[in-house]
Amino acid sequence: MVINTEGPAEKAGHSNAPYVLVFHRMSIPKIPDIPDEERTPLVVFLLEVIRLQQEQIQALRDEIAILKGEKPRPKIKPSKLDSGTGTPDNDRDNDKGKRPGSAKRSKLGEIEIHETVVLKAESVPPGSTFKGYEDYTVQDIVLKAHNVLYRRERWQTPGGESMIAPLPQEVQTLNGGHFEHSLNAFVLYQYHHAQVTQPLILEQLRELGIDISAGQVNRIITEDHDELHDEKDELLRAGLEVSGHVNVDDTGARHKGKNGYCTHIGNELFAWFQSTESKSRTNFLELLRAGQTNYVLNAEAIEYMRRNKLPQAQLQRLIADDQWFVNEAEWMAALAARDITKKWHIRIATEGALLASVLANGINPELVIISDDAGQFNVLLHGLCWIHAERTINKLVGFNDEQRKALEASRTQIWDFYQELKAYRENPSAEQKPALEARFDEIFTTRTCFVTLNQALKRLHNNKSELLLVLERPDIPLHNNTSEGDIREYVKRRKISGGTRSELGRRCRDTFASLKKTCRKLGLSFWQFLNDRLCNTGSIAPLPELIRQRAAEAEPS
Repeated sequence: MVINTEGPAEKAGHSNAPYVLVFHRMSIPKIPDIPDEERTPLVVFLLEVIRLQQEQIQALRDEIAILKGEKPRPKIKPSKLDSGTGTPDNDRDNDKGKRPGSAKRSKLGEIEIHETVVLKAESVPPGSTFKGYEDYTVQDIVLKAHNVLYRRERWQTPGGESMIAPLPQEVQTLNGGHFEHSLNAFVLYQYHHAQVTQPLILEQLRELGIDISAGQVNRIITEDHDELHDEKDELLRAGLEVSGHVNVDDTGARHKGKNGYCTHIGNELFAWFQSTESKSRTNFLELLRAGQTNYVLNAEAIEYMRRNKLPQAQLQRLIADDQWFVNEAEWMAALAARDITKKWHIRIATEGALLASVLANGINPELVIISDDAGQFNVLLHGLCWIHAERTINKLVGFNDEQRKALEASRTQIWDFYQELKAYRENPSAEQKPALEARFDEIFTTRTCFVTLNQALKRLHNNKSELLLVLERPDIPLHNNTSEGDIREYVKRRKISGGTRSELGRRCRDTFASLKKTCRKLGLSFWQFLNDRLCNTGSIAPLPELIRQRAAEAEPS
């Protein structure tokens, strides 16, 4: 706080005038330097609380500055870990730490030549010897309207019937019949891959000479894609069938002006997105059923309900021979018939029946779910992302040199241990497991001078089994970067186009995001994929089939 003690009376020359306090600027007070001998545990805790409040005050000031159109206080973060041990934010496992896609490749070796022009040399001296050709390739792209008028013969038979020449098959199968498959593919590619908005696509097409309306552009993007929707739905079934683990995450996805969520499930073979109104565990288990609608009451369901503290009275009403319920309505009627009506009783019972349904429908019970510790994903075998876990340490700020040194030492130990786990994944050994477990305990039970750091370490130690699942399953990743990267493009689409307004639009957004990401993981051109599917050439196999094929090729012989 800055105080102006120069009052108006003093300015007029009256020495006995009272002071006028003017609060013309507020600043965060500096924390006093308290000697070590006076730092009781309570004082240390209160100082940490003050430090946290200072950060919250600064965050509110930054937000106010942004609302006023001003610049907030710049955030300058150290980058030691990015260039040192572990690279926690971008876990590069390639040989030299290069960014993906930076490897050198032949520039012209695989280019398809569409036209060859022979250039004659001028003023060749007599007696010269021809030595062949020196090739020089120039690349270009042709963007222009190409309209075809089909003059269809019309005949009248002797019996008075009309006959008309049919349109080519590729025209008959396209949306509306007046736009060629390549134009449809271009619109879909621009919207779903380049993330161009519909108004800009419309403007672009009209400038190229295409006579098309906004409604027709919207229909190309959203309608007549049933086969692609079916292929997208099969992606999840195929992916879960062949995978030992999946990465999962969710993000906001507004729909019809209301908050909703999009859940991502995938790994290095596939990516699958589904938007719903909820992100609860019930919702996640429903998605894991991969299109099935049944509920199962069996030993697995009862065990889940028992672990999650369903009261014994309600549990006894559900214990019976194995039962299958066709859909949600039949399941809810069964619960009502057993007098299970309380909301949280219904939730636990439903989660148990859904988990049993997931297992009964063929999902591997040893499937590992890798997440950022969101509670709804804690089913089957659950593994935690180390990068998200370490963020609880990374966000702490020490207010003196001693605490800053303790924090830095703790982070260094964590990322050194992370490197050891990565090495274990490459060459797993039963002899290493006890030493790594002991090292984990040593790091996360250390007591430091930083009370908040001690609490954060304790929380991470409580998650030991999920953080060290890799010791039992070296095939799983240590992080959730796959989901983080896959869902990022969905977030960009949301920022560009906002929420969806129709069920068809929401379904198309999920479908094309899933197909595009899966094509990229399988090394396929999304542009070629769209042309193949819209033209029905069948040159690219169904993506679920390719997923199963890649998984079979990756299995050790």
